[in-house]
Parts: sequence; structure tokens; C-alpha cells
Amino acid sequence: MNIGSIKQNDAGIFVGKIATLTIAMTIALREVHSANPKAPKYEVLALSASRSWVQVGALFELFSNGTGEAFLNGKIEDPSLAAPLYISAFRQEDGSYNIVWSRPTRRRDLAAEMAPKADDGLPPLPGADEAAERGQGAEAGLGQSSAEHAFAA
Repeated sequence: MNIGSIKQNDAGIFVGKIATLTIAMTIALREVHSANPKAPKYEVLALSASRSWVQVGALFELFSNGTGEAFLNGKIEDPSLAAPLYISAFRQEDGSYNIVWSRPTRRRDLAAEMAPKADDGLPPLPGADEAAERGQGAEAGLGQSSAEHAFAA
């Protein structure tokens, strides 16, 4: 979803706006000059209520696997935000950038997607049949606890 745009002003500085239901900010990009190849390409600055520029994030230059086209990717973070705002900026034909947001994929969600399915052709876990008969489920498979006060199911 497009949440803003930035374009170069007469002074050569990229300036624009981001707007969502809860955020309305003017932003600018300041180029980072570093010999470190892992350094961001730009710092993201936001105009504060007191009309001063505050650094709120960074954008890294990445390249599309399919087309090789460059784009910017990073996040905006500030104590006033409930969570970081993950953004990407895609260059347009006129030299401006469209800014889109994305919700990061949680690792737990990725783990669930990658977990073996019942019909994936893998053999069952050792002891799974016996655990199922005891009502412990296939993931148990480790036998019963020898603890005096074992967890009851």
C-alpha cells in the first residue's frame, strides 16, 4: 500500500510526506557517505513539532532478484510510534520515490509455514504411535516423565 512519496527539491534534497490513519509526517533523506558496504544509503529525517529535523530511520539500497532494479528498504522508528514502520521506496520515471509499507513476517509464522505437514511423506516420529495411544500426541514421542509430579494432561 502506497503511504507517501518523496521527490528531490531545487536544493537536491529528497523531501516528502508519509500519511496513514495514525501518522502524518514530513520526511527528508540525507545521504550517508561511508566506506562500509553495509551502511545505509540514506538516513530518514522527520520534521518535529518544533520544526527541527530528527533522525527516525535509515534506508538501505537493495536490488530486485527478478529485474535487478534498485529500491530502498528500511524502517522508521520513534518512541511516539507503537511499532516500527517498515517501508520501501521505489523510484519512479520522474526521479521521485513512492513509499510503501509492509508488515514484517514473524519468525513464528515462518516456522509454522516450514513445519512438516502430516501428508509430507516423512516417516512418523519414533514412538509417535505409542504416544498417541497414551493421548500425548505425536510431538511427544519421548516417553513418559519419570518426575514424581509430572504434568498431567
